[in-house]
Amino acid sequence: MVDETEKGTARILIVDDEESLRLTFEMFLTREGYGMVRTAATYPEALAAVRQQEFDLIISDIVLEGASGTDLLREIRAAGIECPVVMITGFPNLETAAEAVRLGAFDYLPKPINKESLLHFTRQALKQWRLLQEKKRLEAENQRFRHYLETVFRSVRDAIITVDNDLRIVQLNDTAREWLKIGKDSDLTLGTMAGELGEACRRDVQKVLRSHEEVREHRVECMKPGDSERILSINAAPLQDGAGIFQGVVLVARDVTGEAETNVKGRRCRFHRFIGCSPAMQALYTLIENVGKVDTAVLITGESGTGKELAAEALHAESPRRNQPLIKVDCTAIPEELMESELFGHRKGSFTGADRDRMGRILQADGGTLFLDEIGDISPRMQLRLLRFLQEKTFYPVGRDQPIQVDVRVIAATNADLRQKVTDGTFREDLYFRLRVMELRLPPLRDRQECLPLLVTHFLGIFQEKLGKEISGISDQAMAALTQYRWPGNVRELEHVIERACILCDGSTVALEHFTEEIRTGQPSELDTTGLQRPRSAVPLFPLAVDGMSEKERIVAALRQTGGNKAKAARLLAFDRSTLYRKMRIHDIAENVAKV
Repeated sequence: MVDETEKGTARILIVDDEESLRLTFEMFLTREGYGMVRTAATYPEALAAVRQQEFDLIISDIVLEGASGTDLLREIRAAGIECPVVMITGFPNLETAAEAVRLGAFDYLPKPINKESLLHFTRQALKQWRLLQEKKRLEAENQRFRHYLETVFRSVRDAIITVDNDLRIVQLNDTAREWLKIGKDSDLTLGTMAGELGEACRRDVQKVLRSHEEVREHRVECMKPGDSERILSINAAPLQDGAGIFQGVVLVARDVTGEAETNVKGRRCRFHRFIGCSPAMQALYTLIENVGKVDTAVLITGESGTGKELAAEALHAESPRRNQPLIKVDCTAIPEELMESELFGHRKGSFTGADRDRMGRILQADGGTLFLDEIGDISPRMQLRLLRFLQEKTFYPVGRDQPIQVDVRVIAATNADLRQKVTDGTFREDLYFRLRVMELRLPPLRDRQECLPLLVTHFLGIFQEKLGKEISGISDQAMAALTQYRWPGNVRELEHVIERACILCDGSTVALEHFTEEIRTGQPSELDTTGLQRPRSAVPLFPLAVDGMSEKERIVAALRQTGGNKAKAARLLAFDRSTLYRKMRIHDIAENVAKV
């Protein structure tokens, strides 16, 4: 079936020299909801129409004044127009049918044609056309993705090697060839890896193949071509496909000569607004540096509180667009009915309340970067409009019939599982692949525990100044408790915990007593006092019964914790947004309850 949104945008051309038939077909299709139905009475009119306008479907009589429908079909195909063409005639025969099919007609229909037949073949033809377009888009997207990936792969100064389950080298960049002394014509097996680096890589590959677990960063002394002894850092990780099936091993080797081997000073502790010295953050910094230089779409994923907005800012700062605007859009903070106007803008008078022209966020970002936070929450209609903008780099403001072309890099972020949303049918697969040309996955705080002391020191400095207190540090016991905690709310939760501790601290040192019970025991409570969302695999923030709270009380608490943001509150409650609105009406909960 053609969905209602796509039906409303379909463009159909009817070619027939019988006026009554043209008008009848036009009436049937228009009443069915098809967006644009145009007619032509003659062969020249039809040719002029297809040269002026792109169509999704052409329905043509095979007998036209001065020419034939097959002549029109032949001319259409010669011009490279691939949309489906349905041929109709009052005198069907095998020869004309075969000729129409040979020229690429979608189908051949004899007269008389009733309303049901017309609508049936229209649906089938448009469905085939959409599937063909979808296939071509995905193939083109995959080709572009491979091109971008190869560009990044070649530009990275680290050595990168991928190995399959049969111990064959699948791919390696120029740096890896140089360090491992592998020629262009060499047999790509583990045996071709030379020297100490090659031996270390072989050991790591064997470990990962046996355990399917990452071999953490370790360092080897070796001789690089033309150099004295160097120190190289190696990390090996399982390589999995989109379905999570083990495919082999990816190795990354980095020259760390001159860096302290165990001292944090040998690593970058800050990168733009990020703070952290763990291997996971070092890898993230390097990835942002390299992906930032490539002008392509990026999807940032990770749990709430891991710093997706910081990653977007860093990508923009590392890109050639750094001196142009970075426009941020929180897709959960804008009501669905205003999202179209907010992104695309509108003309004065285009709807009630539009008392002046408004420049949308996309136009504001022209020449720069558009950051779409929580992209997984936009409606199907906005998904379609955004997809078309990403494909064509043009858009129509609300109330305007002339397109505007812009040069914008799009960075999107989500803490939702978009792959699952695609499977569930709530997020378009073509938009998912369009946004996910490159994916930046942010590590949760529990996977970067080495960063905790730096983050704690940073937040202590912020809040002692903000609160006007002389807090000089944190006790060993308090730091141990922070290290043992699992941090379901990640860095944002840590910030809130340190702020609370600074408020309660009357002396110069934050102690264990200044933390909540869940921090002291290392077990997050069923109702997280920081108001932050748990990982999706954990128990929902508001289970069906919490300390005797009624459903209305839980909804009010969620709305107040999220500042009245309905989308975030719905996620905290494990509701759909529509369910939240319905329950608010049932319990007579005011829209502005967060301000009460």
